[in-house]
Amino acid sequence: MDISLAQCFIAVDDHDQAVAFYRDTLGLEVRNDVGFGGMRWVTVGSPSQPGVEIVLEPSVADPNAPEADREAAADLLAKGLLRGVIFRTDDVDATFERVRAAGAEVMQEPMDQMWGVRDCAFRDPAGNQVRFHQPRAR
Repeated sequence: MDISLAQCFIAVDDHDQAVAFYRDTLGLEVRNDVGFGGMRWVTVGSPSQPGVEIVLEPSVADPNAPEADREAAADLLAKGLLRGVIFRTDDVDATFERVRAAGAEVMQEPMDQMWGVRDCAFRDPAGNQVRFHQPRAR
């Protein structure tokens, strides 16, 4: 039996801003853009990984969710507490400079971590943590 990752989900509050970040800043390709019931899901992915996709979804995907649930989800999203994603890169310092130059909010500048990677972190427009890491030579 072979199991592999197909999709992961990131909650966003503004799909147009999210697409600009993931497509224009990070260089991912938009693979699908679907609206239903007043909501929108956009799928993005790296051209080098055609079988793996990130779904940019509404923070509350139930149109009938109580207002209190919507407010709670919006609050968690604004604090960056819902989801995050880690990308691998072959040059974390160059990636950091490119993403910072595009205006992304820096959470952590590149640094060597004790678990064997050099990494950095940003927030996407919705507040989600987006990290980039590069394995260090042993």
